[in-house]
Amino acid sequence: MNSVASHRSSLWFLAITLLSFLAASTAPTPLYHLYQDQLHFSAAMLTLIFAVYAFSLLAALLTVGSLSDHLGRKPVIFAAVLLNSLAMLLFIYADSVAWLISARVLQGFATGMATAVLSATLLDTDRQQGPLINSVAPLLGMALGGLGCGLLAEFAPAPLQLTYWLLLALFVLQGVYVWRLPESVSRQGGALASLRPTLHVPVQARSMLWRVLPLNTATWALGGFYASLAPSLVRTATGSTSNLIGGATVAALTVTGALMIFMMRNRPAAQALRLGASLLPVGLILILLGVHGASLPLFFFGTLVAGCGFGSGFLGAVRSLVPLALPHERAGLMSAYYVLSYLAFCLPALLAGYLARNFGLLATTYGYGTVLIVLAVAALLLSLRPQAGRVCSAS
Repeated sequence: MNSVASHRSSLWFLAITLLSFLAASTAPTPLYHLYQDQLHFSAAMLTLIFAVYAFSLLAALLTVGSLSDHLGRKPVIFAAVLLNSLAMLLFIYADSVAWLISARVLQGFATGMATAVLSATLLDTDRQQGPLINSVAPLLGMALGGLGCGLLAEFAPAPLQLTYWLLLALFVLQGVYVWRLPESVSRQGGALASLRPTLHVPVQARSMLWRVLPLNTATWALGGFYASLAPSLVRTATGSTSNLIGGATVAALTVTGALMIFMMRNRPAAQALRLGASLLPVGLILILLGVHGASLPLFFFGTLVAGCGFGSGFLGAVRSLVPLALPHERAGLMSAYYVLSYLAFCLPALLAGYLARNFGLLATTYGYGTVLIVLAVAALLLSLRPQAGRVCSAS
């Protein structure tokens, strides 16, 4: 019974910690317009502040993503929690664009380190529930961070500090508790060599990684747009100035994604991929129609449909890849997967911010959405090919 209780508490701790990191990552989203009003920066600078987080996260995945395979899981989790605590302090005292960028850089590196090690530790702890938690927790975390911070910004005092104080307290508690976890991998040599920037993709997983890439790119590019420019888009298209809108847009996308993951958890990976590739373009078309007609209800309905596609595609990708890695390959494989995911998360959004300055946010949104629709349809056609279907079904 003690062993069962310990196993359950470890799972809960890992899930909540992963959720916390992703919640912190979207906490600034509903605050961006407040930062803009206070610090007077453009939409292009806004996407730069957003993008440096993702680039720093990528740097962590490329360098320390496999470190826990060599040093053990607990020390790396603790280091990530410590770095994110420092990032929260930077946010609390941020009074310039430079401070915001510094906070996002530190937060990105901490989140990249945490994403890889927590994902691998969840798989070590429970091969059945681990993939499900790895898929659901990030989306729920993004939703909680965006919506929770939006609520605090709208109704609580100190909108630019309170959320970060609460997150800081949570990370301090997690830093203390992490040492109670059982260590799931043995220490082995090669830690310094593993810091060389590289993608540790097991040979047997490479083909599948390429197969899920088009849909994965489309879903994460949509997530990046929502985390950076969607609040500004809603304000431009509808005139709404509520602090809740920024968080609600992210929450609508990610909560439906998480619910879809839960509903599809026992379905084959190939079915999840096909459903994601079918729903995502439908949702994107509805979103674009909502923007064109300045209809907030249609925009959010399209977001819900796209969120279902996001969740299905995310689950299908993770469940297709996870069985292909050995225990000491898992952190490396998840790092590679998240490198590709976060490149799709930040680069298109950064480009959109630049284009919005030259062509306007509405025109940029139409072009951005069209490209994602093409990618999703291509992914659907690829998933219907007999060879792809057999490979995915085997997973």
